[in-house]
Amino acid sequence: MSQNNTDNFEFGVIQDSLAQSMGTAIPNRGIMLVCGGIGTGKSIIGQRMSFGMTANDVRVAMVTNELTTRGWLEQVASIGYFMDKVIDEGKFLLMSSFGVIAEEVEEEVNLLHLIDNHALKDAEVVIIDRASKLFPEEMTPTKLISKLRRYVSEGRTLILTIDPEEVETKMLRELRNTAEVVLDMETAVIGGQQIRTVCVTRFLRAAGPVTERIGWKVMPEMGFIVDITAVA
Repeated sequence: MSQNNTDNFEFGVIQDSLAQSMGTAIPNRGIMLVCGGIGTGKSIIGQRMSFGMTANDVRVAMVTNELTTRGWLEQVASIGYFMDKVIDEGKFLLMSSFGVIAEEVEEEVNLLHLIDNHALKDAEVVIIDRASKLFPEEMTPTKLISKLRRYVSEGRTLILTIDPEEVETKMLRELRNTAEVVLDMETAVIGGQQIRTVCVTRFLRAAGPVTERIGWKVMPEMGFIVDITAVA
């Protein structure tokens, strides 16, 4: 593991002020949950964290369960996050359950299989987009959390995006209670405009000030933008 990031992982970039609004850095050896339904922006947060952390020399592994690897790279490039270079530099690993084109892997893979994957072992931050699709069946919350805690205790942080409708209520409650960071993604239509908000429900070991509600939007070629007009 890198010796430069023993306490937290910075994710600030010059393109936006998200890091200044959200604690400056994500704690090391922690679990971060990004919760929300379809279309609320969970994947964008994962993309933004991948871009920001690799820009700060953090080794990141991203697993997407919604796009192919090519589709993911094309998506982030469209909003100004060009990740090909950091892949070549060895700072970013991208995996997809759909492979490169569009053939879903035949083996049934769950969350525990993923975190046991040797390809992810060298990453300082592991991001699993729509991890709720991969929760092991018939596993108690206590046992799952114990395994996740053992994984992050080795000196890495795990970021999981979750659709609450895909997770049993008790499991989700226990995960939210144990995670260092919990973000709830909300959307609303006000005055005919869709307003998107990151609600920082929980943020332990923050390295800087945390804004509880962060308005945001996505701009082509600019990516994630904090919208100061959207939320107080």
